[in-house]
Amino acid sequence: MVKKIIRVLAVVLIPIVCLYLLTLLLTPKYVSDIPEGSMVEEYYDSSKNHDVLFLGDCEVYENISTVKMWEEYGITSYIRGSSEQLIWQSYYLLEDTLKYETPKVVVLNVLAMSQAESKSEAYNRMTIDGMRWSMSKLNSIKESMTDEESLLSYIFPLIRYHSRWSELTFEDVRYMFSKPKVTSNGYLMQVGVRPVTTVPKVQPLANYRFSDRNYEYLDKIRTLCESNGIELVLMKAPSIFPHWYDEWDSQIQDYANENNLLYLNMVNSADEIGIDYQTDTFDYGQHLNVDGAEKTAVYLGALLQEEFSLPDHRNDAEVSAEWNELAANYYSEKAAKQEEWNKNSDGGSQ
Repeated sequence: MVKKIIRVLAVVLIPIVCLYLLTLLLTPKYVSDIPEGSMVEEYYDSSKNHDVLFLGDCEVYENISTVKMWEEYGITSYIRGSSEQLIWQSYYLLEDTLKYETPKVVVLNVLAMSQAESKSEAYNRMTIDGMRWSMSKLNSIKESMTDEESLLSYIFPLIRYHSRWSELTFEDVRYMFSKPKVTSNGYLMQVGVRPVTTVPKVQPLANYRFSDRNYEYLDKIRTLCESNGIELVLMKAPSIFPHWYDEWDSQIQDYANENNLLYLNMVNSADEIGIDYQTDTFDYGQHLNVDGAEKTAVYLGALLQEEFSLPDHRNDAEVSAEWNELAANYYSEKAAKQEEWNKNSDGGSQ
């Protein structure tokens, strides 16, 4: 009888273990290549003591230095950003975050209000795959899937990635079970300089009205914050591209006024922040480099601390020890990336 049980278990478990290992091997690792795909997953290994949570797309995770905000004000923060993060994805990431901690302030970047539909499976994956399984993840999948996607491929990633054999690299083996961090509490560092040289002519739109679906999820974010005693701040990061239309700005300002929210249009505050688009952007004005991200963090940290009386944790020995380690890694990464940038005569980003 014991032998029969062992045989049955072997018949059942061995294929399961093999499928699990294959999934780990074939799933993209997002370390050297497209690190944006690792950011959502990284949050779960962080200390859950953040006073400020940022939500949004590349306009938050490449434009705000969390370490600089800590150094200047003792504010603990985390950026739960992802590529082309849609407004409903921000909602479900907030819902997910509240299972682990309750920040004092949530800062939502509002560029996503201009996107009414999911763009592609690739962007959906970079936001959703890294989430731990929960109803928040399941609902985000259902809301985000394009017509070509299937729920089953999210539940069993091997269905989606089984054909990656020809793309496998040494990193796929090296990082099967663990991966290095690619961000500083959600901030993805970029160095180098590609200045703004020309500003393309702004094309008019047929319709400037944000979709009802987006307003629905903006309402849900606001309501979720209110029910948890969290202050919600709406923000447009100081990126020149894509263009932020006056008609969009007016809609967000009206929403903020109607709901007694703080709205920060930092495109209009670029001079006050101290941003120089000849030196502080690495891709011609779409995103800031580390110098610009540090300036934005200094400006934004002062506003948040004054408006919401955020505590300064720099005298807390335990919290300081954690953030001092983050800062040391941050400056080590900064020096290494800048050195690598300087070696590239073509000025390619690192």
